[in-house]
Amino acid sequence: MRKKPDNILQKEWHEAEIPEFNSAKMSKMRPANEVLPDVVAAYHSGTLKRKRGQRGVQKSPTKQAVSIRLSTEVVDFFKQSGKGWQTRVDDVLREYVVSH
Repeated sequence: MRKKPDNILQKEWHEAEIPEFNSAKMSKMRPANEVLPDVVAAYHSGTLKRKRGQRGVQKSPTKQAVSIRLSTEVVDFFKQSGKGWQTRVDDVLREYVVSH
């Protein structure tokens, strides 16, 4: 189970902070298909339905998944600097491509 980040603070709600839901607010409410017809139509057509944990379609893929074999020293060097080591490897390779 994932631990919540420390920067998220739990806020206690006091009764005075919670707005009252009354008939005036209720009369202003509209069904979702009137307010957001495109979203509702897309949901019902299946274009918005995804399985849990499934990513949506990328608008413009910027990277390509590949499998390469690197020496242990190279992998250890980049992993020592922490998370994002694969991005740093990509940055170094991109610099090489630009300079050559």
